[in-house]
Amino acid sequence: MEKRNFLKSVKKVGEAMTHQFVLVLDFGGQYNQLIARRVRECGVYCEVHPYSTPLEKIKEMNPIGIIFTGGPNSVYDENSPKVDPAIFEMGVPILGLCYGCQLTAQLLGGSVKSAPNKEFGKTETRFNNQSKVFGNLPESGITWMSHNDYVDAMPTGFTSVAQTDDCPVAAMENAERKIYCFQYHPEVNHTENGIKMIRNFLFEVCGAKGDWSMGDYAKTAVENIRKQVGNGKVLLALSGGVDSSVVAKLLEKAVGSQLTCIFVDHGLMRKNEGDEVEAVFAGGPVNFVRVNAGERFLAKLAGVTEPEKKRKIIGEEFIRVFEEEGKKIGKVDFLAQGTIYPDVIESGAGDAAVIKSHHNVGGLPDYVDFKEIVEPLRLLFKDEVRALGKELGLPDYLVWRQPFPGPGLAIRVIGEITEEKLSILRDADWIFRDEIAKAGLDRDINQYFAVLTNMRSVGVMGDGRTYDYTLALRGVTTTDFMTANWARIPYEVLEKASSRIINEVSGINRIVYDITSKPPATIEWE
Repeated sequence: MEKRNFLKSVKKVGEAMTHQFVLVLDFGGQYNQLIARRVRECGVYCEVHPYSTPLEKIKEMNPIGIIFTGGPNSVYDENSPKVDPAIFEMGVPILGLCYGCQLTAQLLGGSVKSAPNKEFGKTETRFNNQSKVFGNLPESGITWMSHNDYVDAMPTGFTSVAQTDDCPVAAMENAERKIYCFQYHPEVNHTENGIKMIRNFLFEVCGAKGDWSMGDYAKTAVENIRKQVGNGKVLLALSGGVDSSVVAKLLEKAVGSQLTCIFVDHGLMRKNEGDEVEAVFAGGPVNFVRVNAGERFLAKLAGVTEPEKKRKIIGEEFIRVFEEEGKKIGKVDFLAQGTIYPDVIESGAGDAAVIKSHHNVGGLPDYVDFKEIVEPLRLLFKDEVRALGKELGLPDYLVWRQPFPGPGLAIRVIGEITEEKLSILRDADWIFRDEIAKAGLDRDINQYFAVLTNMRSVGVMGDGRTYDYTLALRGVTTTDFMTANWARIPYEVLEKASSRIINEVSGINRIVYDITSKPPATIEWE
């Protein structure tokens, strides 16, 4: 039932799309999501689909352009991913990137070989700006290369329009057939003017109009929900995160009192967050249920120190609480989820059509009797979800809420969890976040928080000796949360935060800043 309903929801959302459409065919590249984001940033709607998508289905999608992603394989390997060569006969503009460039060359009669000199990282590149994709751009600049193979001989009708010292075909084109290929990655920030190159392909080659906007999406989503739900009852597990909050607001606009939001406050949230969520949704047209279950969760966590065990206990208890409240409501017709597009892309990666349930609490509750799943955000990236939240009138503190793990502060308190430790961490974390906001860095640092370590150290406060906890501060910058760099927070901001925490929060006498990137570390400590 779950698979059938999931696919139904996919179809329903897709049917509502009337914008110009660009198709990204995924060959296993690490930047597939980023390519789609760049296209959408240009005001053009696009989706990522596997390279194995049948040609007939591609024709039905009616794309104005197709982009081939990079990938880890060599095109001349027997089992490397391929596309039907007939795709080049559709007359639709095609842009091949890295592996997509090499695949295009091979399928159209060119030659791809192992490069005598591999290229990785920032590379000086020369461009022919008479080409449409390089129009109004400098004749040289830095591109981001990542390849062992290269195009040794171009197919008939193609010309080289970019070169490096080691790569004679850094870009090639057949302008007549509207086929363009880059050996490098224009989608990453390391490539100078890379987004402008993508924009040129979209607008100068594909004839894009830039008709994708969040206002249009909001209207379409509301209409689509009304068609899908009708007079049915909808249940949503509201976590207070931006995804579930935006879903709640969309459903509120679409079906009002037909929606019930269950907000399980497990007592592991940051300072004031539970009250902030309630302030937005309580008293409105939706049925809002807040369950204050802090004591219950702490009792289950008593004496537990192992991180994974903490996570499992919290996840299981969340389901139990949600189950109890769900039974009070009775039968529902639809279960709403905050699934977003990266979840969808990752679920369908590779040749297998993996169906994953991306529920905010870690899985679909099997006790809830429902007909279908409502996933109105499943076509949006995180930054687009935030834009939609603003469009719907959600307050900034919810729209820009820092990413927060499901187990909450439980995995930011190292060792055994107690109410005393949680209280210390809440106050310290709030001060850190307050100082980041005051410094105007709250939207530049992708995630920042405090961790209460289980380590005590000697300190001196006044004339007295102390033996209190060490607090760790963590800040990272990232585009995908798969990798991350530690944030270069100015010393004066760290100093101010440290001073305030020591002076205002009892139980802490030492503060450290985590300067480890991901990998080798994770973003969270547990």
